[in-house]
Amino acid sequence: MHILILGSGAGGGVPQWNCHCENCAGCRAKSEPVMPRTQSSIAVSANGKDWVLINASPDIRQQINQSPLLWPNDPQQQRGTAIKSIILTDSQIDHTTGLLTLREGLPLPVYCTDVVHEDLTTAFPVFPMLKHWHGGLQRRPIATEHDAAITVPEVPGLRFHPVVLESNAPPYSSYRDKVVPGNNIGLQIVDESTGKYAFYAPGCVQANPLVLEMLSAAECVLFDGTLWLDDEMIQKGFSNRTGTQMGHMPVNGPDGAIALLNKYSITRKILIHINNTNPVLNEASSAHAYLRENGIEMAYDGMQIKF
Repeated sequence: MHILILGSGAGGGVPQWNCHCENCAGCRAKSEPVMPRTQSSIAVSANGKDWVLINASPDIRQQINQSPLLWPNDPQQQRGTAIKSIILTDSQIDHTTGLLTLREGLPLPVYCTDVVHEDLTTAFPVFPMLKHWHGGLQRRPIATEHDAAITVPEVPGLRFHPVVLESNAPPYSSYRDKVVPGNNIGLQIVDESTGKYAFYAPGCVQANPLVLEMLSAAECVLFDGTLWLDDEMIQKGFSNRTGTQMGHMPVNGPDGAIALLNKYSITRKILIHINNTNPVLNEASSAHAYLRENGIEMAYDGMQIKF
């Protein structure tokens, strides 16, 4: 399996365009060891040539242009892409706005749950808007039952199992603060040739029994690394909501991602969807050192994972 990290940051990326927090200021001025990061998105492939895009970040154009593996590769065609399909794990702005940028390459199949499709046809009507470009997005359903796996015909060799996650719907959604199954899913991504799998969960506030099962045998985990502390955004004066209220498990603390991941013998433990306020982004920080001491990596744009 090939996993390509297109974007490793949370909403706004690093540096966020209007933010002057320590990380953003240090990244912008190059005065601190903070890497720039675009907004969260990955691509996966069984053969390294045909790819499934998982979430379409607002930064998707930049991400594709920075990723030669996704460039047009057929000299007989004037236009084309190595992206054969898209899976959406939620309807967040940070994971869906890039669909508008991809309009020149339509039609493309897009897999999503019924709840996500509802959001993207009503409150944020991306599906109806894009019908005007070569028929638009070709919706294909994802169920919320873990056993209801999907395969993508255009990208053989991989199997995707939905994992319902405890998280919140977008602020624009009618489901905001009224979580229902399908608002947010993780993905168990299985390499059918080996049986090994990756578990992708960029937004997770609580580890339900299925999440624990996924962690117990995963080869690689890409897990929610949004905030270091639950009240981080409140402390810094950027919000009046905790991370858990926004749908994210803190990284540190007895109920955080580090403590959770440390319970399992996972070959690669990687944080993704890292917010610009999170101190782990500063590679000289004690938080970053603590992460490394616990054998946990931080995703970065352009990172490649193979197993």
